[in-house]
Amino acid sequence: MTTTQTLNDPLDVQPTPLALLLLGRESDPRSERGVECPGDLPAPSDPDLVERARAAKARLGSKVFILGHHYQRDEVIEFADVTGDSFKLARDAAARPDAEYIVFCGVHFMAESADILTSDRQQVILPDLAAGCSMADMATAEQVAECWDVLTEAGVADTTVPVSYMNSSADIKAFTGRHGGTICTSSNAQRALEWAFSQGEKVLFLPDQHLGRNTAVREMGFSLEDCVVYNPHKPGGGLTAEELRAAKMILWRGHCSVHGRFSLDSVEDVRARIPGVNVLVHPECKHEVVSAADHVGSTEHIIKMLDSAPAGSSWAIGTELNLVRRLAKAHPDKQIVFLDKTVCFCSTMNRIDLPHLVWALESLADGTVVNRIQVDAETEHFAKLALEQMLALP
Repeated sequence: MTTTQTLNDPLDVQPTPLALLLLGRESDPRSERGVECPGDLPAPSDPDLVERARAAKARLGSKVFILGHHYQRDEVIEFADVTGDSFKLARDAAARPDAEYIVFCGVHFMAESADILTSDRQQVILPDLAAGCSMADMATAEQVAECWDVLTEAGVADTTVPVSYMNSSADIKAFTGRHGGTICTSSNAQRALEWAFSQGEKVLFLPDQHLGRNTAVREMGFSLEDCVVYNPHKPGGGLTAEELRAAKMILWRGHCSVHGRFSLDSVEDVRARIPGVNVLVHPECKHEVVSAADHVGSTEHIIKMLDSAPAGSSWAIGTELNLVRRLAKAHPDKQIVFLDKTVCFCSTMNRIDLPHLVWALESLADGTVVNRIQVDAETEHFAKLALEQMLALP
């Protein structure tokens, strides 16, 4: 389990509950249930806060190391010492042992991973505890333990290897470590699955069904029939023992609330509007979207592909809008558009705003630790086993 420490916010931005509080105003009936879309971000913060952030960071000096996920808004990224995806940032934190405070501008599971991978003397801070992840919350420790009981009753647990996406809680990573599995990212999911199938006959993939399905079918030659979806809200996951025995990939019924919005209609519409457009999507998108795209890759892959794309080329990007906007600004010689016509930000990621960051930095500069993310020793031990197995992948 993870413990957190909170204090009153001098900027009158009160820490909100860990339960996700969505900013969404619209929903698309064609999207998966639970996929919401915030139409707009709050207005940019008071310019005075920029100076306060600079002053607080200067006071802290080398004691603080600020990590900024690619999906953060620009006013937060401005103060990040490094930017990257979730695992890159956790490793960057571990590579800075002299930094007393790691301020993680991302979401809760990322801060947990940073705490697991950093030393005991380092303290990981999440500026707003409401910055969760809807996907990570779709798999609880109790649900996954029940799933393992179902697999045991079906006689397949002994030949099943769990593979958990980085976008999962510390509890789920610990479950994975206890059962001899590994963690994966969107960039090394194929290597993780190849390793898992060298260890067993089946994989339990959590919590994102789309990444698991897309990797198994597109990259490894499995069929859609080799994949079944375990629904934690149905008895026995909604599957029979025969279905579990026949399956190769047991996919947890989870998804990303942003990437799950993109549809086949989105792809067809942008192709009609922009002749010759390259459709580039994240593997968390639905299988039919990934199948219709020209290119598929992780966040880092998307960035590298656009960096090397020729001037004058056109791109429709299926990932979080803050990153797409930043890429369009960085490459004015290319036409870069958001794949969906509806504006859609990751509402929980965008809870890390400048007021929360300033509050955290000023509190630390005054000697008060706020919103510390701390994984208990047992959970950390087993979660680290799974993370280290990922690092050892060939």
